[in-house]
Amino acid sequence: MADIALVMGDFGGDIELQGMDLLADDGLETAVIISLFTDRRASSDQLPPEQAGEDLRGYWGDVVPAVEGDHTGSLLWLLQREKQTSQTRSRAEQYCRDALRWMIDDRVSNRIEVSASYVTRGVMRIVIDIYRPDQSPAQYRYDFEWTAQAVKRAA
Repeated sequence: MADIALVMGDFGGDIELQGMDLLADDGLETAVIISLFTDRRASSDQLPPEQAGEDLRGYWGDVVPAVEGDHTGSLLWLLQREKQTSQTRSRAEQYCRDALRWMIDDRVSNRIEVSASYVTRGVMRIVIDIYRPDQSPAQYRYDFEWTAQAVKRAA
């Protein structure tokens, strides 16, 4: 069954038209985009010291989750002000794995592989390989841009 497709554009996920209708997909890429690029609520101890007491963000639907303990989104937003280090890259990979873990729990996927690399200053490429039962693997690539760096380039 097809769902409305989210497509990554310059400003995040967007809905596109196909002729006079909405573009549709099998839901997998849309689920990946929502899982990675929706801001998961952080705990106060996860915020860096300079952001203490600030917005913890979070998806409004997690206020009353359908399954206790379920959380939508990822903590990638916490990295927007971090330096480009191997530790930051490793945290990004872990945040992605955590955000996509539901696919394994719900048996949408047998295995998910995540890798991240810096492609240029202020941009991290995230590559997701999703292995589904009885289907060929699906691969998705996203360039995650640091807000601080984007502002510097625009100025």
